[in-house]
Amino acid sequence: MRLTLMILPINEKLRLIDQLDDEDKKAIFRIIEGMLSKSKFKDFFQKNVAAL
Repeated sequence: MRLTLMILPINEKLRLIDQLDDEDKKAIFRIIEGMLSKSKFKDFFQKNVAAL
């Protein structure tokens, strides 16, 4: 059975992540944090360049 995470509700996704071992959980959250930081930096940069 192949699991497609995109169609699962958020609480199910979190339940699946919670089943991972600690190192895998840390890796998942580092990836998410990195993508969020990158997105926030990009938005911040675009807004500040536009203000120049």
